[in-house]
Amino acid sequence: MSGKNSGFAADLAAGIDLSNEAAPRRSGIANNVLTGRSNRIAELASGAVITRTHELVDPARCRMWSGHNREYGLLNEQRCEDLIESIKAQGRQEMPAIVRRVSGDPDCDFEVICGARRHWTISWLRSHNYPDFKFLVDIREIGDEEAFRLADIENRARDDLTDLERARDYLRALEAYYGGRQKTMAERINVSESWLTRYLDLARLPEGLMAAFPEPQSLTIRNVIALKPLLKPEEKRVRVFQEAAMLRKRQIDTGTPMPVLDIIRALTAAAPPPRKSGSPKRSGSVQTISSSKGKAVLRIESADRKGVRLTLLHKSGASREDAEKAIREVLDQHWT
Repeated sequence: MSGKNSGFAADLAAGIDLSNEAAPRRSGIANNVLTGRSNRIAELASGAVITRTHELVDPARCRMWSGHNREYGLLNEQRCEDLIESIKAQGRQEMPAIVRRVSGDPDCDFEVICGARRHWTISWLRSHNYPDFKFLVDIREIGDEEAFRLADIENRARDDLTDLERARDYLRALEAYYGGRQKTMAERINVSESWLTRYLDLARLPEGLMAAFPEPQSLTIRNVIALKPLLKPEEKRVRVFQEAAMLRKRQIDTGTPMPVLDIIRALTAAAPPPRKSGSPKRSGSVQTISSSKGKAVLRIESADRKGVRLTLLHKSGASREDAEKAIREVLDQHWT
């Protein structure tokens, strides 16, 4: 070897540590990596850490679980507007839907336990200029009762799920999973029996009464307090059903839906039995004057030395002539 090359080799060898002692820093990194992996394996084995399987799938290969608490057919661009804009802005679906695998269905691979709005939104976006979006899912292995509780917990605080959707889901679950035992169901979903009762009462409102409401999804559990007493006794129930049918026909004929509270007032006014004459009917300090056909026309709330306070029930189905006659009767009774 020439002197020049010998010098180059010497310089190169001088930069190499030929001792057996390992470099402390490199060893520390390796130990940390191995220790981290060991700790991770130990956590998984002990159950302290649970891994989830997330996949991006074609929404067309997913179906709604039959026990899903949202009425998928009611979803539209308006109800999912916030989610549409969020996914467009983020460029992807951030929160995975919860699904489970299905077998025996050549058209579907999964059924959606939680995430109907996410499924509808991704499907809508794919058909509206965003064909590359995929449906992000969290795959679980769970039974029906657990799936019901999981969906209920996820959706209980959501404002976009109506009281009626939740109520009907509870009524279905009561028989399907809890054998009709309301106390058991309340304990399982961690609510009070009285809270659950209000939802079940809403779900049990009969079709004859619900006919009066063109948009039943707008009913809430607060409305049940006024509607439930209208169903007993049977004579009252019949009158209320007749009034509900008339209200439905009137709204269809006019093409104008009535507000929920106005419908409830009209049903309540029709509940008392018709008077044989136009004389006032007393109920404590309240008097109700009805037409000859039994339609409530006005209600006298109070009458004292200062005057008469009354409410004109102009949406009860009575005519203007009935109202004029009733007002004349009030004048005859109280004007001196």
